[in-house]
Amino acid sequence: MNKFTEAMDFRHACKLFDDKRTVSDDAMHFILEAGRKSPSSFGLEPWHFVVITNPKIKELLRPACWDQPQITTASHVVVLLARKAATFKKGSPYLTESFERKAHGNTKKLQTILNLFNDFSLIWGSRLDDWARMQVYIASANMMTAAAYIGIDSCPIEGFDVAKVEAILKSHTNSYARGEFNLAYILTFGYRTKPQSKQLRKKLSEIVEFIR
Repeated sequence: MNKFTEAMDFRHACKLFDDKRTVSDDAMHFILEAGRKSPSSFGLEPWHFVVITNPKIKELLRPACWDQPQITTASHVVVLLARKAATFKKGSPYLTESFERKAHGNTKKLQTILNLFNDFSLIWGSRLDDWARMQVYIASANMMTAAAYIGIDSCPIEGFDVAKVEAILKSHTNSYARGEFNLAYILTFGYRTKPQSKQLRKKLSEIVEFIR
């Protein structure tokens, strides 16, 4: 528990990275595994991670991300994508394959899961894209905590021009060009150049209510 708490205290939104230091492949794999193993609603894992280390693409991304220096100084930029609502339509190959794994060959169980998800999707209706993005946020939080656990800094970025970032992704990635995903979030990873500022949080008593 102490090591986990230390990681939570270490993590902060690093605004400027040391561009001369590179996160190792092993460390990055550890971080990405934390994202891959994250929980998701119905176990659908509706995410895709685009890992960018190419300096030229970082340079293209920076103006589209409100000129934030994290983009070009970070060792790794990870663009998190969320599957589009169309992926979850009844009978879609992705939905069927995902639930077949959970049913383990049991046809009756598969149909039960498909029917349950169909009812669930009707409740969300036109907001299924938002639901998918919410799942990606779970993965992103785990990736940042995993990074902090091994002494690597991160910064979550939501300040970007969606259309401009999408245009860059369409030109440079196969996954986005296929049209299966929406842009959800951007994470940057690297090593800090400045001391961490004091962590400011509300007291536990201000944000927690116990019902016993």
